[in-house]
Amino acid sequence: MRQLKLGIFLPAIAMMASAAAVSSEDPKIVVGPRNIYLADGANALNARNAKEGVRLTLLGLETAQGPREKMIGHANLCAGYLLVDQPKLALEHCNWVLDVDPMHWRTYNNRALVYLRLERFDEAEADIRKGQTIRPGSEKLKIVKGMYLDETQPVVPRIEIDERRSVEESPDTAAEDGSGD
Repeated sequence: MRQLKLGIFLPAIAMMASAAAVSSEDPKIVVGPRNIYLADGANALNARNAKEGVRLTLLGLETAQGPREKMIGHANLCAGYLLVDQPKLALEHCNWVLDVDPMHWRTYNNRALVYLRLERFDEAEADIRKGQTIRPGSEKLKIVKGMYLDETQPVVPRIEIDERRSVEESPDTAAEDGSGD
C-alpha cells in the first residue's frame, strides 16, 4: 500500500524537480533517512549487532546535520557502547545527550544501566527517579528499577529448608531391620 502511494507521488515529485530546475533552483528530493549511517546504525543496534551499530553510528556522527541528528547519534552510542561492554564510553555519550536535553528520559534510562554496570548505585537510582519524573509509567524504567533493586536489595529467603535426614530417622530403614512391625 505504501509503495502504491509512493508510486502515485513520484511523477508529481519529478515534475516539481524539473520545474525547480527550470527556475534555476536545485531541487532536494529526500527519499528515506537523511543520514543513512545513523539509520543503519540504529537498525543494527535494534538487531543486537552492537559492534556494527556503534561503527555505523560513529560514521553518522561525522556527517550529522544539526543538533537533533547529533543528539540521536550520541544517544545511540550511549546504548551501543553499553551493549559492547564499554560503560565508560557509554557514560560520555549519555552525559553529552543530557547536557543538551535534560528532559531526554530514555537517556536517563540508559545511563542508569551504565551506572549499574559500573556499580554506581546511588547515581543509577537518581537517574531512574529523574526518568520516572519525566515519563511516569514507563515500562523500560520499571524494568531498570527492578534490576537496580535486584542489585541493591536482593531477595533473601527467610526460611531455610534442610532436607537431610539421618539414617536412623528414615522410615525406609525401620522396615528393613524388622522393628517396624
